[in-house]
Amino acid sequence: MEMWLLIFLSISLSIALKFLLYRKKKLPPGPPTIPLFGNLLFLNNSLFDLEPILRDLHAKYGPIVTLHIGSRPTIFIADHSLAHEALIQNGSIFSDRPPATMLGRITSSNQHNISSAVYGPLWRLFRRNLMSEILHPSRVKSYAQGREWVLELLIKRLRYKADAGEPVRVLESFQYSMFCLLLLMCFGQRLDESVVKKIEDMQLRLITNLVRFNIFTLLPTLGKILFRKRWNRLLEMCREQEELLIPLIRARRDQKGDDQDEKSFVFSYVDSLLALELPEEGGRKLTESEMVSLCSEFLTAGTDTTSTSLQWILANLVKHQDIQSKLAEEIEAVVGKESEIREEDLQKMPYLKAVIMEGLRRHPPGHFVLPHAVSEEVTLNGYVIPKNATINFTVAEMGLNKEVWEDPTEFRPERFLDGGEAVDITGSKKIKMMPFGAGRRICPAHGLAMLHLEYFVANLVREFEWKTKDGEDVDLTEALEFTVVMKNPLEANIISRSK
Repeated sequence: MEMWLLIFLSISLSIALKFLLYRKKKLPPGPPTIPLFGNLLFLNNSLFDLEPILRDLHAKYGPIVTLHIGSRPTIFIADHSLAHEALIQNGSIFSDRPPATMLGRITSSNQHNISSAVYGPLWRLFRRNLMSEILHPSRVKSYAQGREWVLELLIKRLRYKADAGEPVRVLESFQYSMFCLLLLMCFGQRLDESVVKKIEDMQLRLITNLVRFNIFTLLPTLGKILFRKRWNRLLEMCREQEELLIPLIRARRDQKGDDQDEKSFVFSYVDSLLALELPEEGGRKLTESEMVSLCSEFLTAGTDTTSTSLQWILANLVKHQDIQSKLAEEIEAVVGKESEIREEDLQKMPYLKAVIMEGLRRHPPGHFVLPHAVSEEVTLNGYVIPKNATINFTVAEMGLNKEVWEDPTEFRPERFLDGGEAVDITGSKKIKMMPFGAGRRICPAHGLAMLHLEYFVANLVREFEWKTKDGEDVDLTEALEFTVVMKNPLEANIISRSK
């Protein structure tokens, strides 16, 4: 009992001293906070649960507020101009990441991936490698056959349902297809369905448990002791992940160079990782665990966000039949009734792009960006942002701001057509919406994501007419998993369009 009391008092004293230090600075305003106990209020809440709280706080205190979640202040920014000032004008200061938790260090191989690496040479190396080797336009174009392959798989699965008159559970079909495509890009080969399912299930279980176990973020050492079973379960899932992915990495390493002259060769993300050297760490190669972390990041980021967005867009097309009809007419006008949609045809479909943009504005897959940290003390909107403070941005709220968007809750793609909203999705000149983040930490694959969304939405609308299930209304209520998904996943009746 005395040991537990000593631990409790030590933690309380440490947090109290930090609070006293921060109070001397003019932090952004926020609600009164009791050291330790104020933090514990958020142990059973996710960021999704915080949204209504933050909405009230912003109404009371203004566009920038401070909460104490964990041992350091967390600052939330809801204003477009402040987001631009922070992420674009002061990008080098606001581009760091908070120190990794004990769990974060394990799942990212000590922050050896793009999303968690501190802002510096290692992060630049990882991001540059991804951008130049996998996301370069010529490389993206080389994966066109892969997209055709997974589209064929998806259409086949959906047509079976359509012919049987059965409703389609949209998200399940999308996720599997996107995961097959990302596995091809990651490992350079088409994997058997049983292998795909094993990896997909493992990735889903791991990321779901990481999102739920807030306790290891807020009280890492104490949480590990009090929730030993949960901790061990997470470690076991990490081992399972390596057992599934390392053999694929080794197989690619052994095959590398043997079939590069063959037409069947597909350059993969793993190929680029095998060749990568870390100059800041003595020029060493990546370990297998570090490659697993980078591959896992690639698979998760490329699958869940795109699948989630596809479901939201299709849900709105089902709900708004007039928009779906207008989109189908544009597609037919561009490619006709008989020709297949080529990827270059997508550039001739402005209404398609408007539908995608409106889907991302109205239902961004993440309502917050990954947390940022400032590398030095800085002033923003008259307030002091302490060095290493955690910063986040209310992405979903920015897309619903009445001062920026007319009738923001309506799904109206026309706002993005000529004469409507001129929006740079990267936010370089001005931030109106930031579904992919903004600034130096913007999602490096935002261009690939837009291509995938346009390609699959266009083909799915061309192939099928999407209707509500048995006349039911579409429920757009949100729920949080790894991304913000539909609380009641979309089930739709689909009818093959005559050609």
